[in-house]
Formats: sequence, C-alpha cells, structure tokens
Amino acid sequence: MRWSSTRISGVVEFTPTPHVDERGFFSRTFDADVAREAGIDPDGFVQDSMSRSRRGVVRGLHVRVGEGEGKLVRCSSGRVFDVVVDLRPDSPTRGQWLSLVLDGEKQNSVFIPAGCAHGFQALTEPADTAYRIDRRHDPREDLTIAHDDPSLDIPWPLPVSAMSRSDAGAPPLAQLSAALGTITARAGTSGQPER
Repeated sequence: MRWSSTRISGVVEFTPTPHVDERGFFSRTFDADVAREAGIDPDGFVQDSMSRSRRGVVRGLHVRVGEGEGKLVRCSSGRVFDVVVDLRPDSPTRGQWLSLVLDGEKQNSVFIPAGCAHGFQALTEPADTAYRIDRRHDPREDLTIAHDDPSLDIPWPLPVSAMSRSDAGAPPLAQLSAALGTITARAGTSGQPER
C-alpha cells in the first residue's frame, strides 16, 4: 500500500496493491503503519459506516462544524466520483475543492481531514461506500452545502438520479458563513509530511 498527498493540504489518497488470481482479488484496505507515515493517527478512528447508492445518486456535500470529523472513505464495490471541499479556517487551500474516482477494483481510499466538506456521486449500479470516522456522530454538528453551489461549480459527471430531501434543500456556501465560522482549530491544516 502506498499513499500520496493531494493539492489540498491534509487530504491523502491511499492505493493498495490488490493480489489478483483466478478467484478474484485480495486487498489490504487499511494499514496503520502507512497511515502513520502519512501523518494520520490510526488509533483515532472510532466508527465504521457504509452506504449503498444507485447510479447517479449524490450524497453531500456534508461537513461537521465544531471540532469536525476526519474520515477515511473508500468505495468497496462499484465506483464513485468523490469530492472534497476545504473549509478549514487557516488552510492555504480554503475554498478549493478536488475530485477523484474511488474504485472498488482499484480499492483506493481518501482521508478527508476535519473541516473539509465531502460528497460523492455513484457512477455504477450500485456503489458501496465505506467510511472510517474519527469522532462519534452528533447530528447537531451536521451541515450540508448545496452540491450545485455555483461558487464551487463542481462538474458532477451524471444527471442526479436521487438525493435526500435535506441534501436537495441545502443552501450554498454564501448562506452558511456564520455556521462555517464555528469550525475550530482541530480542523486546521494538517502536519502531514510532504511527498
């Protein structure tokens, strides 16, 4: 397994080396030593979750205010167009976003630091997405940003087939400045090593 930094500080992509044979493949999807090397505390994760989405479904853009929530996300089956938006107050890449395809065959994953919004669109039917999270969920800290916010101009690859009622009614960033101002120092820039 290897890791690589991205253009957004603290966002790290992990790429394993699946062992393929006539049966299929076996892949290590998490390695604590590699996470440490990338500047991520592997002992900090407290919860694993999973979603299954139909092709075209958009989930997000979700962020937690307060201390935020770091998460390691991968698509265990299928493919998703994954998006990270940096909202951390002291980050040099604040306001920027990046996308990557998480692929069940490739088994790559992305670490998203606290203070970054996250969303994805399912590219396959279905797409199973797994999340490893570093704080227990508190719904009072949930905040959703409009996936089609014109200030972000994210080029979602497919027409949206479905989304939750709360995601569909989410406001753009410009209407959330007061709430986003409550993101705390834990969500500041990462001290990860450069690679």
